[in-house]
Amino acid sequence: MSASPHLERGDLLPELVSSPPGPRSLELARDLDRFEAPGINTLHRGRTRMVLAEASGSNLLDVDGNRYVDLTAGFGVASVGHRHPEVVAAISRQAESLLHGLGDVHAHPQRVAAARALCARAPFETAQVYWAISGADAIEIALKTALLATGSHALVAFDPGYHGLTLGALRATSRPGFRQPFDAPVERHTVRFDFGGPLGPLARRLGSAPMVGACVVEPMVGREGILLPPAGWLAELAALCRRHQVPLIVDEVFTGLGRTGVRWACAAESVVPDLLCCGKALAGGLPIAAVLARHELFEVWRSPGEARHTATFVAHPLACAAVPVVLSILDRERLVERAAALGERLGEALRGVAGARTVRGRGLAWAVVGRDREQATRWSAALLDRGFLALAGGPAGDVLQLTPPLTIAEAQLDAAIEALAAVLAEH
Repeated sequence: MSASPHLERGDLLPELVSSPPGPRSLELARDLDRFEAPGINTLHRGRTRMVLAEASGSNLLDVDGNRYVDLTAGFGVASVGHRHPEVVAAISRQAESLLHGLGDVHAHPQRVAAARALCARAPFETAQVYWAISGADAIEIALKTALLATGSHALVAFDPGYHGLTLGALRATSRPGFRQPFDAPVERHTVRFDFGGPLGPLARRLGSAPMVGACVVEPMVGREGILLPPAGWLAELAALCRRHQVPLIVDEVFTGLGRTGVRWACAAESVVPDLLCCGKALAGGLPIAAVLARHELFEVWRSPGEARHTATFVAHPLACAAVPVVLSILDRERLVERAAALGERLGEALRGVAGARTVRGRGLAWAVVGRDREQATRWSAALLDRGFLALAGGPAGDVLQLTPPLTIAEAQLDAAIEALAAVLAEH
Protein backbone atom coordinates (compact mmCIF):
# COMPACT_ATOMS: atom_id res chain seq x y z
CA MET A 1 0.00 0.00 0.00
CA SER A 2 1.30 3.47 -0.87
CA ALA A 3 2.43 6.06 1.67
CA SER A 4 -0.82 7.97 1.05
CA PRO A 5 -3.44 5.22 0.71
CA HIS A 6 -6.72 5.97 -1.03
CA LEU A 7 -9.94 4.04 -1.65
CA GLU A 8 -10.64 4.15 -5.37
CA ARG A 9 -13.35 1.50 -5.04
CA GLY A 10 -15.40 -0.05 -2.29
CA ASP A 11 -15.65 -3.75 -3.13
CA LEU A 12 -12.21 -4.78 -1.88
CA LEU A 13 -11.26 -7.34 0.76
CA PRO A 14 -9.48 -6.23 3.94
CA GLU A 15 -5.80 -5.33 3.97
CA LEU A 16 -4.05 -4.44 7.23
CA VAL A 17 -0.63 -2.81 7.26
CA SER A 18 -0.49 -2.57 11.04
CA SER A 19 -2.34 -4.07 13.97
CA PRO A 20 -5.19 -1.77 14.99
CA PRO A 21 -5.02 0.57 16.72
CA GLY A 22 -2.11 2.04 14.79
CA PRO A 23 0.08 4.87 16.08
CA ARG A 24 -1.80 7.67 14.31
CA SER A 25 -5.15 6.38 15.59
CA LEU A 26 -3.78 6.31 19.12
CA GLU A 27 -2.38 9.82 18.78
CA LEU A 28 -5.71 11.24 17.60
CA ALA A 29 -7.60 9.29 20.24
CA ARG A 30 -5.50 10.90 22.96
CA ASP A 31 -6.41 14.33 21.58
CA LEU A 32 -10.10 13.39 21.53
CA ASP A 33 -9.86 12.25 25.12
CA ARG A 34 -8.34 15.62 26.03
CA PHE A 35 -10.63 17.97 24.11
CA GLU A 36 -14.00 16.19 23.95
CA ALA A 37 -16.34 15.76 26.87
CA PRO A 38 -16.74 12.23 28.18
CA GLY A 39 -19.94 10.74 26.82
CA ILE A 40 -19.75 12.25 23.33
CA ASN A 41 -17.16 9.62 22.57
CA THR A 42 -16.75 6.10 23.92
CA LEU A 43 -12.99 6.21 24.26
CA HIS A 44 -11.40 4.97 27.43
CA ARG A 45 -8.23 6.71 28.50
CA GLY A 46 -7.38 7.76 24.99
CA ARG A 47 -7.77 4.28 23.51
CA THR A 48 -9.61 3.44 20.32
CA ARG A 49 -9.51 0.65 17.78
CA MET A 50 -9.26 3.00 14.82
CA VAL A 51 -9.86 6.52 13.53
CA LEU A 52 -11.48 6.68 10.11
CA ALA A 53 -9.91 8.58 7.22
CA GLU A 54 -11.99 7.52 4.23
CA ALA A 55 -14.84 5.26 3.15
CA SER A 56 -16.13 3.97 -0.17
CA GLY A 57 -18.75 1.34 -0.91
CA SER A 58 -18.32 -1.26 1.82
CA ASN A 59 -14.71 -0.36 2.60
CA LEU A 60 -13.26 1.81 5.36
CA LEU A 61 -9.73 3.18 5.55
CA ASP A 62 -8.22 4.27 8.85
CA VAL A 63 -5.61 6.96 9.39
CA ASP A 64 -2.91 4.29 9.64
CA GLY A 65 -3.67 2.90 6.16
CA ASN A 66 -5.61 -0.21 7.23
CA ARG A 67 -8.48 -1.19 4.93
CA TYR A 68 -11.57 -2.81 6.42
CA VAL A 69 -14.92 -4.20 5.29
CA ASP A 70 -17.73 -2.35 7.03
CA LEU A 71 -20.39 -4.65 8.49
CA THR A 72 -22.16 -1.75 10.22
CA ALA A 73 -22.97 0.56 7.26
CA GLY A 74 -22.21 3.41 9.67
CA PHE A 75 -25.07 2.43 12.03
CA GLY A 76 -27.20 1.61 8.98
CA VAL A 77 -26.67 4.96 7.25
CA ALA A 78 -24.66 3.79 4.22
CA SER A 79 -27.28 1.48 2.73
CA VAL A 80 -26.33 2.51 -0.81
CA GLY A 81 -22.66 2.27 0.19
CA HIS A 82 -20.29 4.88 1.52
CA ARG A 83 -19.66 7.82 -0.76
CA HIS A 84 -21.86 6.60 -3.61
CA PRO A 85 -20.70 8.60 -6.66
CA GLU A 86 -24.21 9.76 -7.59
CA VAL A 87 -24.83 10.99 -4.05
CA VAL A 88 -21.48 12.79 -3.99
CA ALA A 89 -22.23 14.40 -7.37
CA ALA A 90 -25.65 15.63 -6.20
CA ILE A 91 -24.17 17.10 -3.02
CA SER A 92 -21.36 18.76 -4.95
CA ARG A 93 -23.77 20.34 -7.45
CA GLN A 94 -25.92 21.67 -4.63
CA ALA A 95 -22.92 23.06 -2.77
CA GLU A 96 -22.15 25.22 -5.81
CA SER A 97 -25.51 26.97 -5.61
CA LEU A 98 -27.09 26.95 -2.13
CA LEU A 99 -25.24 25.67 0.90
CA HIS A 100 -27.77 26.68 3.54
CA GLY A 101 -31.50 27.38 3.47
CA LEU A 102 -33.70 29.27 5.85
CA GLY A 103 -35.35 26.52 7.83
CA ASP A 104 -39.14 26.77 7.95
CA VAL A 105 -39.26 30.30 6.45
CA HIS A 106 -37.94 30.04 2.88
CA ALA A 107 -37.73 26.74 1.03
CA HIS A 108 -35.54 25.67 -1.90
CA PRO A 109 -36.12 23.45 -4.97
CA GLN A 110 -34.26 20.43 -3.57
CA ARG A 111 -36.56 20.45 -0.57
CA VAL A 112 -39.55 20.15 -2.87
CA ALA A 113 -37.92 17.35 -4.86
CA ALA A 114 -37.01 15.44 -1.70
CA ALA A 115 -40.52 15.73 -0.26
CA ARG A 116 -42.08 14.62 -3.55
CA ALA A 117 -39.78 11.60 -3.84
CA LEU A 118 -40.25 10.46 -0.25
CA CYS A 119 -44.02 10.91 -0.19
CA ALA A 120 -44.29 8.88 -3.40
CA ARG A 121 -42.80 5.95 -1.49
CA ALA A 122 -44.89 6.29 1.66
CA PRO A 123 -46.88 3.19 2.69
CA PHE A 124 -50.15 5.13 2.47
CA GLU A 125 -51.87 7.66 0.20
CA THR A 126 -52.10 11.44 0.66
CA ALA A 127 -48.78 11.39 2.48
CA GLN A 128 -47.01 14.47 3.71
CA VAL A 129 -43.57 14.79 5.29
CA TYR A 130 -42.42 16.66 8.37
CA TRP A 131 -38.64 17.03 8.11
CA ALA A 132 -36.43 16.29 11.10
CA ILE A 133 -32.75 16.68 11.93
CA SER A 134 -32.24 13.18 13.32
CA GLY A 135 -34.09 9.98 14.13
CA ALA A 136 -34.66 11.14 17.71
CA ASP A 137 -36.01 14.45 16.38
CA ALA A 138 -38.40 12.51 14.13
CA ILE A 139 -39.70 10.63 17.17
CA GLU A 140 -40.17 13.95 18.98
CA ILE A 141 -42.24 15.24 16.06
CA ALA A 142 -44.34 12.07 15.93
CA LEU A 143 -45.01 12.19 19.69
CA LYS A 144 -45.95 15.87 19.47
CA THR A 145 -48.27 15.16 16.53
CA ALA A 146 -50.05 12.45 18.51
CA LEU A 147 -50.33 14.75 21.53
CA LEU A 148 -51.83 17.54 19.42
CA ALA A 149 -54.29 15.04 17.90
CA THR A 150 -55.41 13.36 21.12
CA GLY A 151 -54.60 15.77 23.94
CA SER A 152 -53.21 12.82 25.92
CA HIS A 153 -49.67 12.49 27.29
CA ALA A 154 -50.08 8.77 28.01
CA LEU A 155 -47.66 6.71 25.93
CA VAL A 156 -47.31 2.99 25.24
CA ALA A 157 -43.79 1.75 24.44
CA PHE A 158 -42.05 -1.61 24.35
CA ASP A 159 -39.11 -3.29 26.04
CA PRO A 160 -36.61 -3.60 24.46
CA GLY A 161 -36.79 -0.62 22.15
CA TYR A 162 -34.57 2.25 21.10
CA HIS A 163 -36.00 5.53 19.80
CA GLY A 164 -33.32 8.09 20.58
CA LEU A 165 -31.85 9.94 23.53
CA THR A 166 -33.46 13.39 23.44
CA LEU A 167 -35.69 13.95 26.43
CA GLY A 168 -38.98 13.25 24.66
CA ALA A 169 -37.69 10.25 22.74
CA LEU A 170 -36.30 8.82 26.00
CA ARG A 171 -39.90 8.26 27.08
CA ALA A 172 -40.04 5.47 24.51
CA THR A 173 -36.47 4.18 24.76
CA SER A 174 -36.36 1.20 27.10
CA ARG A 175 -32.81 0.81 28.43
CA PRO A 176 -32.59 2.01 32.05
CA GLY A 177 -28.97 3.04 31.62
CA PHE A 178 -30.07 5.71 29.15
CA ARG A 179 -33.10 6.87 31.16
CA GLN A 180 -32.11 6.73 34.83
CA PRO A 181 -30.40 10.13 35.12
CA PHE A 182 -33.50 11.76 33.62
CA ASP A 183 -36.24 9.49 34.98
CA ALA A 184 -38.53 12.02 36.60
CA PRO A 185 -39.79 13.73 33.42
CA VAL A 186 -39.23 10.70 31.20
CA GLU A 187 -41.15 8.00 33.03
CA ARG A 188 -44.29 9.96 33.80
CA HIS A 189 -47.25 8.86 31.69
CA THR A 190 -45.30 6.01 30.03
CA VAL A 191 -46.33 2.35 30.27
CA ARG A 192 -44.16 -0.42 28.83
CA PHE A 193 -45.00 -3.85 27.51
CA ASP A 194 -42.81 -6.69 26.30
CA PHE A 195 -41.87 -6.43 22.63
CA GLY A 196 -43.46 -9.41 20.89
CA GLY A 197 -45.23 -10.45 24.09
CA PRO A 198 -48.91 -11.19 24.77
CA LEU A 199 -51.12 -8.28 23.80
CA GLY A 200 -53.92 -8.94 26.28
CA PRO A 201 -52.46 -6.59 28.93
CA LEU A 202 -52.05 -3.88 26.29
CA ALA A 203 -55.64 -4.32 25.12
CA ARG A 204 -56.85 -3.84 28.71
CA ARG A 205 -54.75 -0.68 29.09
CA LEU A 206 -55.98 0.80 25.81
CA GLY A 207 -59.54 0.22 26.94
CA SER A 208 -59.13 1.99 30.27
CA ALA A 209 -58.67 5.58 31.42
CA PRO A 210 -56.77 7.76 30.96
CA MET A 211 -56.84 7.58 27.18
CA VAL A 212 -53.54 6.56 25.59
CA GLY A 213 -52.21 9.30 23.31
CA ALA A 214 -49.74 7.24 21.25
CA CYS A 215 -48.20 3.83 20.82
CA VAL A 216 -44.63 3.73 19.47
CA VAL A 217 -42.96 0.55 18.22
CA GLU A 218 -40.10 -0.69 16.07
CA PRO A 219 -41.30 -3.32 13.57
CA MET A 220 -38.00 -5.06 14.24
CA VAL A 221 -35.91 -4.01 17.24
CA GLY A 222 -32.63 -2.63 15.86
CA ARG A 223 -29.98 -1.26 18.19
CA GLU A 224 -31.29 -3.26 21.15
CA GLY A 225 -30.46 -6.63 19.63
CA ILE A 226 -32.11 -7.26 16.21
CA LEU A 227 -35.33 -8.83 17.51
CA LEU A 228 -38.26 -9.94 15.37
CA PRO A 229 -41.77 -10.17 16.86
CA PRO A 230 -43.87 -13.31 16.32
CA ALA A 231 -45.70 -13.50 12.99
CA GLY A 232 -48.91 -11.51 13.17
CA TRP A 233 -47.96 -9.63 16.34
CA LEU A 234 -47.43 -6.25 14.65
CA ALA A 235 -50.70 -6.56 12.71
CA GLU A 236 -52.58 -7.40 15.91
CA LEU A 237 -51.00 -4.41 17.65
CA ALA A 238 -52.06 -2.13 14.79
CA ALA A 239 -55.62 -3.47 14.95
CA LEU A 240 -55.78 -2.78 18.69
CA CYS A 241 -54.60 0.79 18.15
CA ARG A 242 -57.20 1.36 15.42
CA ARG A 243 -59.97 -0.09 17.59
CA HIS A 244 -59.14 2.29 20.43
CA GLN A 245 -58.26 5.25 18.17
CA VAL A 246 -54.69 5.41 19.46
CA PRO A 247 -52.17 6.84 16.95
CA LEU A 248 -49.64 4.15 16.01
CA ILE A 249 -46.09 5.45 15.53
CA VAL A 250 -43.84 3.00 13.68
CA ASP A 251 -40.15 3.77 14.10
CA GLU A 252 -38.43 2.79 10.84
CA VAL A 253 -35.39 5.00 11.33
CA PHE A 254 -33.24 1.85 11.26
CA THR A 255 -35.46 -0.71 9.48
CA GLY A 256 -36.81 1.50 6.71
CA LEU A 257 -35.65 1.86 3.11
CA GLY A 258 -34.78 -1.77 2.52
CA ARG A 259 -32.71 -2.84 5.51
CA THR A 260 -35.01 -5.82 6.24
CA GLY A 261 -35.56 -6.83 2.61
CA VAL A 262 -38.70 -4.75 2.11
CA ARG A 263 -38.95 -0.98 1.69
CA TRP A 264 -40.80 -0.60 5.00
CA ALA A 265 -40.60 -3.39 7.57
CA CYS A 266 -44.16 -2.74 8.71
CA ALA A 267 -45.41 -3.52 5.19
CA ALA A 268 -44.28 -7.14 5.62
CA GLU A 269 -47.39 -7.57 7.77
CA SER A 270 -49.54 -5.14 5.78
CA VAL A 271 -49.44 -2.68 8.69
CA VAL A 272 -50.28 0.92 7.82
CA PRO A 273 -49.17 3.21 10.66
CA ASP A 274 -50.55 6.62 11.50
CA LEU A 275 -47.03 8.06 11.70
CA LEU A 276 -43.87 6.57 10.22
CA CYS A 277 -40.42 7.81 11.25
CA CYS A 278 -37.47 7.28 8.91
CA GLY A 279 -33.90 8.51 8.67
CA LYS A 280 -30.38 7.01 8.76
CA ALA A 281 -30.14 5.75 5.13
CA LEU A 282 -32.32 8.55 3.75
CA ALA A 283 -29.56 10.84 2.46
CA GLY A 284 -26.68 8.42 1.93
CA GLY A 285 -24.53 9.85 4.70
CA LEU A 286 -25.89 13.32 5.47
CA PRO A 287 -28.01 14.05 8.56
CA ILE A 288 -31.73 14.19 7.82
CA ALA A 289 -34.81 12.33 9.00
CA ALA A 290 -38.54 12.57 8.45
CA VAL A 291 -42.00 11.73 9.71
CA LEU A 292 -44.58 10.58 7.19
CA ALA A 293 -48.32 10.80 7.85
CA ARG A 294 -51.56 11.42 6.00
CA HIS A 295 -52.17 15.11 5.44
CA GLU A 296 -55.34 14.95 7.57
CA LEU A 297 -53.31 14.06 10.65
CA PHE A 298 -50.66 16.70 10.03
CA GLU A 299 -53.39 19.35 9.99
CA VAL A 300 -52.99 19.49 13.78
CA TRP A 301 -49.81 21.50 13.16
CA ARG A 302 -51.53 24.26 11.20
CA SER A 303 -51.05 27.52 13.08
CA PRO A 304 -51.15 31.23 12.23
CA GLY A 305 -47.99 31.80 14.26
CA GLU A 306 -44.44 30.57 13.92
CA ALA A 307 -43.56 26.90 13.46
CA ARG A 308 -43.93 25.03 16.74
CA HIS A 309 -41.24 22.49 15.93
CA THR A 310 -38.36 23.48 13.71
CA ALA A 311 -34.57 23.88 13.62
CA THR A 312 -32.04 26.12 11.93
CA PHE A 313 -30.78 23.30 9.70
CA VAL A 314 -34.13 21.62 8.97
CA ALA A 315 -34.40 20.27 5.40
CA HIS A 316 -30.80 21.27 4.75
CA PRO A 317 -30.13 21.81 1.02
CA LEU A 318 -27.22 19.35 0.81
CA ALA A 319 -29.16 16.57 2.52
CA CYS A 320 -32.30 17.27 0.50
CA ALA A 321 -30.26 17.08 -2.72
CA ALA A 322 -29.17 13.58 -1.73
CA VAL A 323 -32.60 12.22 -0.76
CA PRO A 324 -34.14 11.72 -4.26
CA VAL A 325 -30.84 10.29 -5.50
CA VAL A 326 -30.68 7.71 -2.69
CA LEU A 327 -34.30 6.70 -3.23
CA SER A 328 -33.67 6.35 -6.96
CA ILE A 329 -30.55 4.22 -6.39
CA LEU A 330 -32.48 1.91 -4.06
CA ASP A 331 -35.12 1.39 -6.75
CA ARG A 332 -32.93 1.28 -9.85
CA GLU A 333 -30.29 -1.05 -8.40
CA ARG A 334 -33.01 -3.18 -6.76
CA LEU A 335 -31.16 -2.97 -3.46
CA VAL A 336 -34.23 -3.85 -1.41
CA GLU A 337 -34.60 -7.12 -3.28
CA ARG A 338 -30.85 -7.63 -3.03
CA ALA A 339 -31.02 -7.22 0.75
CA ALA A 340 -33.70 -9.91 0.90
CA ALA A 341 -31.70 -12.35 -1.25
CA LEU A 342 -28.36 -11.75 0.47
CA GLY A 343 -30.12 -11.89 3.83
CA GLU A 344 -31.35 -15.41 3.17
CA ARG A 345 -27.84 -16.41 2.19
CA LEU A 346 -26.28 -14.72 5.22
CA GLY A 347 -28.82 -16.17 7.62
CA GLU A 348 -28.32 -19.70 6.33
CA ALA A 349 -24.55 -19.35 6.64
CA LEU A 350 -24.71 -17.88 10.15
CA ARG A 351 -26.98 -20.65 11.39
CA GLY A 352 -24.29 -23.10 10.34
CA VAL A 353 -21.57 -21.36 12.34
CA ALA A 354 -20.65 -23.03 15.60
CA GLY A 355 -20.14 -20.99 18.74
CA ALA A 356 -23.16 -18.68 18.73
CA ARG A 357 -25.86 -19.03 21.36
CA THR A 358 -28.44 -17.98 18.79
CA VAL A 359 -28.68 -16.22 15.42
CA ARG A 360 -31.59 -14.06 14.29
CA GLY A 361 -32.41 -11.46 11.70
CA ARG A 362 -33.95 -10.59 8.36
CA GLY A 363 -32.68 -8.91 5.22
CA LEU A 364 -29.27 -7.43 5.96
CA ALA A 365 -29.81 -7.00 9.69
CA TRP A 366 -28.55 -9.93 11.76
CA ALA A 367 -27.54 -10.65 15.33
CA VAL A 368 -25.10 -13.28 16.54
CA VAL A 369 -25.72 -13.72 20.27
CA GLY A 370 -22.93 -14.76 22.61
CA ARG A 371 -22.79 -15.93 26.21
CA ASP A 372 -22.15 -12.47 27.63
CA ARG A 373 -20.79 -8.98 26.96
CA GLU A 374 -17.18 -10.13 27.21
CA GLN A 375 -17.56 -12.75 24.51
CA ALA A 376 -19.34 -10.42 22.08
CA THR A 377 -16.68 -7.77 22.69
CA ARG A 378 -13.94 -10.31 21.96
CA TRP A 379 -15.71 -11.28 18.73
CA SER A 380 -15.85 -7.63 17.65
CA ALA A 381 -12.17 -7.02 18.46
CA ALA A 382 -11.03 -10.25 16.76
CA LEU A 383 -13.01 -9.41 13.63
CA LEU A 384 -11.41 -5.97 13.48
CA ASP A 385 -8.00 -7.60 13.71
CA ARG A 386 -9.01 -9.53 10.58
CA GLY A 387 -10.23 -6.37 8.86
CA PHE A 388 -13.99 -6.53 9.46
CA LEU A 389 -15.91 -3.91 11.46
CA ALA A 390 -18.86 -5.26 13.43
CA LEU A 391 -20.16 -3.83 16.69
CA ALA A 392 -21.20 -5.55 19.89
CA GLY A 393 -24.30 -4.14 21.55
CA GLY A 394 -27.76 -4.72 22.93
CA PRO A 395 -28.95 -4.14 26.52
CA ALA A 396 -26.69 -6.92 27.81
CA GLY A 397 -23.91 -6.17 25.33
CA ASP A 398 -23.94 -9.82 24.21
CA VAL A 399 -25.00 -9.27 20.60
CA LEU A 400 -22.70 -8.93 17.61
CA GLN A 401 -24.69 -6.94 15.04
CA LEU A 402 -24.21 -7.36 11.28
CA THR A 403 -25.80 -4.59 9.20
CA PRO A 404 -23.61 -4.14 6.10
CA PRO A 405 -24.36 -1.82 3.19
CA LEU A 406 -27.02 -3.22 0.87
CA THR A 407 -24.39 -2.89 -1.86
CA ILE A 408 -21.82 -5.14 -0.17
CA ALA A 409 -19.99 -7.29 -2.73
CA GLU A 410 -20.70 -11.00 -2.52
CA ALA A 411 -16.98 -11.71 -2.17
CA GLN A 412 -16.84 -9.33 0.81
CA LEU A 413 -19.84 -11.01 2.42
CA ASP A 414 -18.37 -14.49 1.88
CA ALA A 415 -15.07 -13.37 3.40
CA ALA A 416 -16.91 -11.89 6.39
CA ILE A 417 -18.76 -15.16 6.99
CA GLU A 418 -15.48 -17.09 6.81
CA ALA A 419 -13.83 -14.67 9.26
CA LEU A 420 -16.80 -14.85 11.63
CA ALA A 421 -16.73 -18.64 11.63
CA ALA A 422 -13.03 -18.58 12.53
CA VAL A 423 -13.51 -15.95 15.25
CA LEU A 424 -16.40 -17.80 16.88
CA ALA A 425 -14.40 -21.02 16.87
CA GLU A 426 -11.46 -19.29 18.58
CA HIS A 427 -13.43 -17.25 21.13
